[in-house]
Amino acid sequence: MVAPLGVPTVAVELPSCGTSAPLGDLAADVRAVRAVLDADPGEPTVLVGHSYGGVVITAAGEHPSVTRLVYVSSMLPDAGESLAGLAGPGPGWVQPDADGLLAMRPDLTEDQIRHHFLADCAPEFAAAAIERLARQNPLALTQPAPSAAWRTVPSRYVVCSEDRATPPQRQRWFAERAAEVVELACGHHPFLSRPGDLADAILAP
Repeated sequence: MVAPLGVPTVAVELPSCGTSAPLGDLAADVRAVRAVLDADPGEPTVLVGHSYGGVVITAAGEHPSVTRLVYVSSMLPDAGESLAGLAGPGPGWVQPDADGLLAMRPDLTEDQIRHHFLADCAPEFAAAAIERLARQNPLALTQPAPSAAWRTVPSRYVVCSEDRATPPQRQRWFAERAAEVVELACGHHPFLSRPGDLADAILAP
């Protein structure tokens, strides 16, 4: 897809997420990203990872096409670290369901999900996001990143300072590992609430 700014974009479908088992793991997600990169070798590419996606781009980012990693309110692990190990204290938003897959806790109402994850999004965008909620293989959250691309690839962290799901202080701790840091006054999903500002943060030289 070519966005209004004229930059081709691809949203990679992660095999660890879906509606029914079996689902892939972290390694499958990394392979999915690298398959997209391999399909157009030599095209300079910025990898953007949101939330759990930060683990994926950390593991997938050592690729000749990748010129920058951008972390958006996300985990930023070192090699050997997992999302579960980095999550820190705080409410657990997901729990295993009857199939053993991670899903939003059944006691969370739609209003609570909006409050924590989508408070600054237009109602229609928030409703569409909730409609697209999927389940995830818990292995993807417990498996460690096999490598840390941010150690060799230029990196930028976008702190979402009004995020009620991933505490901003936690984000700033992750951001210390990135080469550059940008702060946006927004919630957990800036690509829905502040797309223009997020695009500027991603594309800034």
